[in-house]
Amino acid sequence: MSLPGPPVGNLPGMNPLMPPTPGQLVAHYGLEPLPREGGLFRRTWSGPERADGRPEGSAIVALLTGRPGDYSALHRLPTDETWHFYLGDPLELLLLAPDGTARTEVLGPDVLGGQHVQFTVPAATWMGGRVAAGGAWTLFGCTMAPGFTYEDYEHGDAAALTTRYPAETARILKLCRP
Repeated sequence: MSLPGPPVGNLPGMNPLMPPTPGQLVAHYGLEPLPREGGLFRRTWSGPERADGRPEGSAIVALLTGRPGDYSALHRLPTDETWHFYLGDPLELLLLAPDGTARTEVLGPDVLGGQHVQFTVPAATWMGGRVAAGGAWTLFGCTMAPGFTYEDYEHGDAAALTTRYPAETARILKLCRP
């Protein structure tokens, strides 16, 4: 079945579209360093304020690169957070559940190969992410409802997490910041 629309492929005499560079994405979105957690981000939406002072919901766009030290540090939140893959290389998320189990989910374009374009991290789950090995950069987003507040952010402590999840010690140490 063919869908209506413009022809697929390059038009004669035209260069193929080049993917954006991380620098172009930083400039386009006005990304700034994300305190403590790491990476670059910008809040793109915050819903109306609720009676408890929190926004109804929030959304960010964020960028991580494959450079050493560029990762989303292990942290947890009191509500579910949905991660969205947009562009670039796959993003590996280490998830440490309250019941003591651990798993890795991958956000990326290969949905038929098991990657996710959208993945919801359950409340109270420790989460940390980095560009998959061999990758250069990832553009992704996160949404929450109710929305994110800095008071809700709990930064991971390497000593406490390695005690609770000893089988994941090596990975935890790579995703923790003092």
